[in-house]
Amino acid sequence: MAEGGSPDLEAQKNEIATLIKTPLKKGDTWYLIDSRWFKLWKKFVRFDSWDMHQMGQQSLPGPVDNSGLFKETEEQTLKENLIDELDYVLVPTEAWNKLVSWYGCMEGQKPIARKVVEHGMFVKHCKVEVYLTELKLCENGDVENSFTRHFSKADTIDTIEKEMKKLFEIPEDKETRLWNKYTSNTYEPLNKLDSSIQDAGLCQGQVLIIEQKNEDGTWPRQFISNNSSSGYNSYGYSSYDYREPGRGTSQPGLCGLSNLGNTCFMNSAIQCLSNTPPLTEYFVNNKYVSELNNENPLGMKGEIAKAYADLTKQIWSGRYSYVTPRAFKTQVGRFAPQFSGYQQQDSQELLAFLLDGLHEDLNRILNKPYVELKDAEGRPDEVVAREAWENHQKRNNSIIVDIFHGLFKSTLVCPECSKVSVTFDPFCYLTLPLPMKKERNMEVFLICMDPRSKPTQYKVTVPKSGQISDLCVALSKLSGVPAHKMVVADVYNHRFHKIFQMDEKLNNILERDDIFVYEVAGGKQDDPEQVVLPVYHREKRIRHNSYNCNLVSTGMLFGQPLFISVPRSSTTCRRLYHMLLDHMARYVNRPSDDEEDDEDHYDRPLYVDQNNANNMRYSRQNGEVDMEEEESSMDRELPSENEDSQSDESADNEEETERCRTAPANDNVAVKQQQQQQQQKQQQQQQQQAFRSPRRRPLFTFHVVNAYGNSEVNTILDDGRPIKLVNQPYIALDWDPELKRRYYDEKAAEDFERHESMQSQPTRKHSVRLRDCIELFTTKERLGVDDPWYCPSCKRHQQATKKFDLWSLPHILVVHLKRFSYSRYLRDKLDTLVDFPFRNLDMSEFVINPNPGPCKYDLIAVSNHYGGMGGGHYTAFAKNKDDGYWYYFDDSSVSPATEDQIVSKAAYVLFYQRQDAAGKAHGAGAARGAAAMAAPPSPSPRGSPCATTVASAASAATTASSSTAATASSSSSCAAPASAQRRDDEEEDEEEEEEEEDECLDNGAVSSAEEDSMDTN
Repeated sequence: MAEGGSPDLEAQKNEIATLIKTPLKKGDTWYLIDSRWFKLWKKFVRFDSWDMHQMGQQSLPGPVDNSGLFKETEEQTLKENLIDELDYVLVPTEAWNKLVSWYGCMEGQKPIARKVVEHGMFVKHCKVEVYLTELKLCENGDVENSFTRHFSKADTIDTIEKEMKKLFEIPEDKETRLWNKYTSNTYEPLNKLDSSIQDAGLCQGQVLIIEQKNEDGTWPRQFISNNSSSGYNSYGYSSYDYREPGRGTSQPGLCGLSNLGNTCFMNSAIQCLSNTPPLTEYFVNNKYVSELNNENPLGMKGEIAKAYADLTKQIWSGRYSYVTPRAFKTQVGRFAPQFSGYQQQDSQELLAFLLDGLHEDLNRILNKPYVELKDAEGRPDEVVAREAWENHQKRNNSIIVDIFHGLFKSTLVCPECSKVSVTFDPFCYLTLPLPMKKERNMEVFLICMDPRSKPTQYKVTVPKSGQISDLCVALSKLSGVPAHKMVVADVYNHRFHKIFQMDEKLNNILERDDIFVYEVAGGKQDDPEQVVLPVYHREKRIRHNSYNCNLVSTGMLFGQPLFISVPRSSTTCRRLYHMLLDHMARYVNRPSDDEEDDEDHYDRPLYVDQNNANNMRYSRQNGEVDMEEEESSMDRELPSENEDSQSDESADNEEETERCRTAPANDNVAVKQQQQQQQQKQQQQQQQQAFRSPRRRPLFTFHVVNAYGNSEVNTILDDGRPIKLVNQPYIALDWDPELKRRYYDEKAAEDFERHESMQSQPTRKHSVRLRDCIELFTTKERLGVDDPWYCPSCKRHQQATKKFDLWSLPHILVVHLKRFSYSRYLRDKLDTLVDFPFRNLDMSEFVINPNPGPCKYDLIAVSNHYGGMGGGHYTAFAKNKDDGYWYYFDDSSVSPATEDQIVSKAAYVLFYQRQDAAGKAHGAGAARGAAAMAAPPSPSPRGSPCATTVASAASAATTASSSTAATASSSSSCAAPASAQRRDDEEEDEEEEEEEEDECLDNGAVSSAEEDSMDTN
C-alpha cells in the first residue's frame, strides 16, 4: 500500500483503467476531471507505456483540480465548447470516489457530476450530458425576480416543480401548476409531471412559471383558453395566451399558427397542406384512424399521422383564431432531427418529410412484397408504365399516393452504343428548374505591366459555365492586353487567396470575390525563359520570441499584392530589387538626389535574414543597374569572421530583430539546426558590420514566404549568382515602418480608374412563365462528368443523354420552384419572377400518355419565401375550400388576400388541384371564390423577417422511394410571360432588384446531372 493507506501506484493504475472502461448506462452519474490534472496523475502512476520508461520520481499530482474547466471560479460554471479528452476526461462515480479518497479535491470546488442520458429515436445510444439545460424559474410571471438553475435532460417536470417550491418557499402540500413561457405572450402548461425535460421539449434559456392555487379555488391569472390551442393530448400539452381573444370563434381553416422560434417554414408548409381539400377532409372526418399502420418499419409508428390529424382538426374546428403547433413540432423533431431545433429550415424540405411520413404511417400495405424493377427493353410505353404503377402500388398504397403521386418517364441514351434505357418512376412533387441566363457579368481589375498606368476596373460578360480562359478572352477584347499574358487571382486580405489556372471553372468565383487580372511577360508556368513571381508587401513588426527569448521581426501584410515576370535563369537579388522598384514606380517614391550618399552604394553589401533562411544582400536604391558592374560589385570581399566582433553585441536591436528563427520541428533535426544557426550567426556578424555603416538601407528586404505570407519557407543566399527559381515562390517585400511611411504612397497605390464598360446600363430582365420551367424540366440534356450512368451494354459508366417526360398526373400537383441553388462554392437564391396561372393550368401538352385523362388545374395554395440564403421569412397564400376566398397566412396572423398579391418573386411551392377533383368536392365554393376576386383588395400583406439563418437545403429531409422528387435542369433562355402588364409594373418598381438577381443566378446550374446530385429530395 502507498503512503496514507492508498494502494500502490500499480494498483491505482489498474483500478482506474478498469473503471473508466465501464459502459455508459442511462441514469448513471459520471464526473468531469480536468485533463491537465488527469495527465499529471497518469504520469505519476506511469499509466501509459511510454511513461514507464521515464527516469526519476514523478511528482504528486496534488488534489483533483478542475479550476481550468470553469469560466468563473466563484460561480463554477463550465467554459463553453469544452472538448472531451482534450479539455476534460469522464470517469464513473466509483473512479471519482477512489481518486478523491486518494488525493482529495481542491478546497471549495464542487464535483462536476453529470447524468447519462439516452439519445436517438430508433437507434438508442447513451451519452454523458456535459452541458445542462439552463432554465429561468419565476413565480406568478414575475420574470424580474427569477432564479437560474441547471437541469439534466433526464430530470422530470416533477423534479423542477419540487426545486421551484423550495426556491419560492411554497409548502410541499400546496397545489401548484407550472407553465412554460416560450414567447412574449404565449404559455404552455406542463401537466405531465413524469415526463423528462427532453420529452417536454424544454430548451436552453426558457422561462418556467409556478403559481399557487388561491384559497377560493381560483388561480392568480385565468389564462384565456378559447383563442389558442395546441393539442397533442397524449403528452398533456395545450397552449394558452394572455392576450385578448379578438374573436372567440373563427371560420374553419382561417386559423394562424404561432411561431415557436424560427418555425415560419413549418407554418407555411402546414397551411398549404391544410388547405388541400381531399387530405383535410380525410383527417377531419377521422378516415385515417382505420388506416394507421403502426408496424411499418419505414414509418413512424403512426405518431406523425396522429399529430398532424390533431393539428388539422384544431385548424378546421372554427374555435381558434390561432393555435400553437408545439406538440406537432416535437413529434417531427423526434423522427427528423434536422427539424428538432430552432434554426430556420426549408418549407419544401419539411413538406417532403411530412408527405413521406404521412404516407408510411398510413400505408395500407402491411407486408411489402419484393418487386423487381424492369427496364422497358423495347416494350410499348403503355405496358411498361402500367407495370411500373402496379409495382408501385404493391408496396405503396395510401391517401398520399391517391392524392399526390404521379408517374414520369425517364429515358437514358448511351452516347457510345446507343443503348436506350426507359423507366417509369413515381413522383410526389415536381422540382422545376428556373430558366437562367447563359451568361453572367463579372467585375474585375486589370493591372497592366506599364508602371505608369493605374489599375482599371472592367465589367465583362462571360459564359456562366465558362472557364478562366473565357474571362481572359473577354477582358482582352476590351483592354487590348493579350489573353495569354494574363494571370487571374482572387485577392483577399492583401494576399492571393487563389491563383486560378486557365481551365478552372468560372462558377468557382463568387460575386463578392475581388478578382484581379495581371498582365505579365510570361504567362505559362512551364515557360523556360520567364517565371512569374507572386509578391506581397509586409510591414515589419518587432515582437518577443518566447521560445528563445530574442527579439524577432514579423511581417504584417498591407497593400495590393502583385505579379512580376523575371528571367528564370539570370535574376540576381539586386536585379530583382530594381525590377520591383520600376514596377512600383507609380506609388513608391524614389529617394531624391540630395538624400543620396556620396559614396557608391555598391560598395556596401546589405544583408537581409529570414526565418530558417540564409542572407540576401542588396545595394543601391534607385536607377538602372549595369549587370557587369552589379556582378563585379557583388564579388567584393566581405568582412572576415576573424575581424573584431565585440561591437556586434552592442549593435542596434533593429538589425538583431531581422533574424527570426523557429524552433526545430523535432529532436532528430536539432543538431543540424544548431549547425545551421552557427553558420547564420557568423553571417549575421558580417551583416551587422555592414548595417553599422551610416549609408542608407534599401526600402525593403526580401523573404521567400508561404502562400499566406505569414511564414518564411525557403533559403536564398545573395552571393552575386542568379537566384534558382525552380518553382513559383512567393516573395515578401518587408518594409521598415519608417521607410514605408516616407516612400510608399498608400493613396496612389489604391487609386484606380473605371472603364466605360462599368457605365453600361443593365438590360431589362423579363419574368418567366411556369410553362417555361416545365419545358425546361422536359428538355433533353447530357449527364455531367460527376454523375455518369452505368450502361449495361458497354459495361461502364457513360455521360448519357437524359430526358424526363410526364406520363400521368396526380389530383394535387405540387410544384417546387428550385430557387435555392447550390454548387461547390456558391449557395444563392434565385429571385426570378415566375408568372403562374390561377386557373386552367393545362398540362396536357407536357403529358406523353396517349390517354392522359383530365389535365387542367386550378391554384389552391402558395408557400412564399422572402429574403435570401442567409435569412428570410416564410408565409403562405391559400384558398379556403369552404368560401372560395384567398387568405394570407403569416404565422399567427390571417388576413384576406387578392390574386394580384399572390404572383411574386417570393413564390416558392405551388399547390394545384385538378379541376375534375375540385368539382366533385366543392364546386359551389370555387364559384363564390371566382366572384370574390372582384372585391376591393385589402392592404398588401407583408412578411416580417424573422432574423434567422436559412439552413443549407443540402441537408434535406428523408425521402423514400414512395415520394421520389422529379428533378431536372437546363440552361435554356427565358421566354416572355403572358401577363405583360402586371410584369412591367413590377419591373418598374424593382428594376434594381432584378439586376441584382441577374448577377446572383446560379453559376453552376447547367446540367440536370448537377441538379440531380444537388437536389437532396
